[in-house]
Amino acid sequence: MPPKVSVIVPNYNHARYLKARIGSILNQTFQDFELILLDDCSTDNSAELLQSYADNPHISHIVLNDRNTGSPFLQWQKGIGLAQGEYVWIAESDDTAQPDFLATTVAVLDRHPQAALCYTGSRLIDEDGNDLHHDINQWGSRKLNLPEKHSVIDGRRFAARNLYWRNYIANASAVLSRADHLRRIDLHDCIRMRYSGDWLFWFRMTLTGDVAEVYTDLNNFRQHTQKVTVKAEQNGGGKKEDIDIVAQMEQQLPEIGRCKRVIRHGILYNRIGRLPLTPEGKHELHAYLKSKLNAGPAEGRLAHVAQLLRLVWPWVPDMKRDRV
Repeated sequence: MPPKVSVIVPNYNHARYLKARIGSILNQTFQDFELILLDDCSTDNSAELLQSYADNPHISHIVLNDRNTGSPFLQWQKGIGLAQGEYVWIAESDDTAQPDFLATTVAVLDRHPQAALCYTGSRLIDEDGNDLHHDINQWGSRKLNLPEKHSVIDGRRFAARNLYWRNYIANASAVLSRADHLRRIDLHDCIRMRYSGDWLFWFRMTLTGDVAEVYTDLNNFRQHTQKVTVKAEQNGGGKKEDIDIVAQMEQQLPEIGRCKRVIRHGILYNRIGRLPLTPEGKHELHAYLKSKLNAGPAEGRLAHVAQLLRLVWPWVPDMKRDRV
């Protein structure tokens, strides 16, 4: 029989973290899984470390590229193609998980067959695995006090009320997905993106089914200077991709109202202004925002005004109040 879960570890130059990563998978309390190890032509000793697990009975594939692809989504695509399980966990090579991650998420997806994915809370850790004590989830007391510690949200509603504002599914390692839903996703645009492809990927996943949230930190999301998100803020490339994704969301989610769109456009405009870029770089991004979303200084001012109006008019939408 095929395994219940396929665990995919796409690695590139994370030899330092691989033993902790793979150990946290092999030590899961839920053991009905295959482990697919992928390496994108690392220049450190990753290949040697991965091959040392070849005799482990959970290992179904070890695939070592002889040329770097330059895209994590090509590795995702390869792993999904090899996966035999009903569920897929893309376990990033520099993160770790709590022992009950799979047991918890498998139980939730088994219970809610309409859910395309289940994601858990994450805690941020540093390069050495120390807790950074930063609330990345921002669930709020209402969710944390639910007796079952999880809920299921309509996928389109989750996209329009949550993902439209930001990528709340900030780390693939926190997600267990249905394999058949994953295979419906066209990865071409994600592969083309360098910084925000995961945001687009999870948006497209939410259009295939509901989203289950588990309000417990079962994923350890490692932060270090090699993170793509850090580089995106430094060169502004991520913001251009963010504009593209917001434009796609608005095209596919007509239920997003005009007021919310104006505020969202203004937030983009204002954040570009705060990026550590030259005036020319900011001008280029503002021009791109204008061409894609017809947004400019007026929307930026309205976003500032909306912040003040929320003090007296609670119906004015913002990221926290709109979230479901």
